[in-house]
Amino acid sequence: MNMLHTTLTAMSLDDTARIARVIAAELRPRDVLLLTGDLGAGKTTLTKALCTALGVTDAVTSPTFTLVHEYVGGRLTVVHSDLYRLERTGELDDLGLDDARRRGAVLVVEWGDLVLDAFDDALVIAFAHAGGDTRSITVSWRGLGWEARFVRLSDRLQAGDGS
Repeated sequence: MNMLHTTLTAMSLDDTARIARVIAAELRPRDVLLLTGDLGAGKTTLTKALCTALGVTDAVTSPTFTLVHEYVGGRLTVVHSDLYRLERTGELDDLGLDDARRRGAVLVVEWGDLVLDAFDDALVIAFAHAGGDTRSITVSWRGLGWEARFVRLSDRLQAGDGS
């Protein structure tokens, strides 16, 4: 794991949407986003805003019970997975995430901390409650796919781009 990260404060849904827009602008086919954090910390909120920024027009909902939703029609296909109810990490293979990635989909994995070792190349976005509606969002990376892009992404996130 690298030592570079960016920590942001989101005080509103608009702040979270801005962060999602900046991240969406950097996404390429086959990218993986691993979202971590407690229940209600903002993982699904960021995913909804990310899909909107990519041009997805379908309603984006948490796949807590179905485990996987696929959204097509935007700049990139997004496969959104929620691993909260995953019984064991062996079930990860049954979700078809590798196949979706081979087809060029961007994977957005909620509860990504459960499968960090399964993805050696990912953007890791950690959410934490910071009082009231405020969230602390820490963005870091692992693997070569984000190494060259992370400094640019971090600079844009810190500068407030994406409005």
